[in-house]
Amino acid sequence: MQLHIFGEPLIDEKTVLQIKKCESSPDDRAALTADAHYGYGHPIGGVVAYRDKISLSGVGFDIACGNKACQTNLRAAEVDVAKIMDEIFKQIGFGVGRPNPKPVDHPVFDHIAKAEFAPQRKFMNMAMAQLGTVGSGNHFIDLFEDEDGWLWIGVHFGSRGFGHKTTTGFIAISRGKSFDDHVAEGGMDAPPILFDADSQAGQDYLAAMRLAGEYAYAGRDIVVDKVLGILGGKSVFEVHNHHNFLWEEEHFGEKFYVVRKGATPAFPGQYGFIGANMADISVVVRGIDSPDSKAGLYSTVHGAGRVMSRTKAAGKKKWKNGRVEHLTQGEVDWKSVKKSVKKSGVELRGGGADEAPECYKKLDEVLSYHAGTIEVCHRLRPIGVAMAAEDIFDPYKD
Repeated sequence: MQLHIFGEPLIDEKTVLQIKKCESSPDDRAALTADAHYGYGHPIGGVVAYRDKISLSGVGFDIACGNKACQTNLRAAEVDVAKIMDEIFKQIGFGVGRPNPKPVDHPVFDHIAKAEFAPQRKFMNMAMAQLGTVGSGNHFIDLFEDEDGWLWIGVHFGSRGFGHKTTTGFIAISRGKSFDDHVAEGGMDAPPILFDADSQAGQDYLAAMRLAGEYAYAGRDIVVDKVLGILGGKSVFEVHNHHNFLWEEEHFGEKFYVVRKGATPAFPGQYGFIGANMADISVVVRGIDSPDSKAGLYSTVHGAGRVMSRTKAAGKKKWKNGRVEHLTQGEVDWKSVKKSVKKSGVELRGGGADEAPECYKKLDEVLSYHAGTIEVCHRLRPIGVAMAAEDIFDPYKD
């Protein structure tokens, strides 16, 4: 495997060893972005180009998790941010598995009804209930002010329960079981799940993944449109990318199945939105062509990258009857964090200790290791942040 590492001083050896374990052939090519860290069977921030393998682990449980950013025609200074954030938190569902307060219609439902991989059709009711909702963890709806005073909307989430159920079904298939069978998902140290590209399972997974990707795009579009409606504004520029997905691409004159898990595609001229944390500057970037860009498979970061685990930050907890019970104390003083975020001018709704700014690397430092592969087009200062509250039940991973 030919491996290119951005920001090597920021990445621990465990993460480097994990991506090396993703190798299926010496001809594979791989990259680690500067926000990379250890993940389930495949590192977050890990990119691998396979000649003939389809990587379920490289896509992950949250198929097509991604970001969308929208510049509005509104001036940030003219918006009552507190009032808008209250409406966002009231009108849009947060938390994995939670239904939409106001279910919507969308053409993606016709595609699910006729899904090429037939078992996905039975997820219709769940898909309809959850389209237009936002997950938990680091998923968000944010309002930003750019360097010229314009108001932006930014969102981060994926394919919800639809994608998660699809993934667990294919994990069962990888074990020789049927899609509907329940199997143990395996730990973070489990070897990556790879399907032969020309196998039935590989082709079925590609079809199912692409449909989940369409569903994720639809969800982010709907949420941004809902926020525009709450604001009474219009979109003047948009950027929209998956960062947990697999694409068929050409690199070095050859075709590959390229999987990016927690990594943003950044081909020359391609825009991407990269979120930081609830208090720091986020950015809109554009890809640049260079030798490092090629070696990195035209990929960049998807965020700042964690430096503190959720358990270390928030303590151990368990869910009982849909409610959280704290077993140990975490290292983050969440009350102090909320006061600090408020003092910095951010209207925060929801969130928890495991999403505190101190849990993440500094985005500017991370981006510095990608110099010459991307250019920063906009710097976005958060003024409103909405996330699932820490007591929201989360049965899913990623």
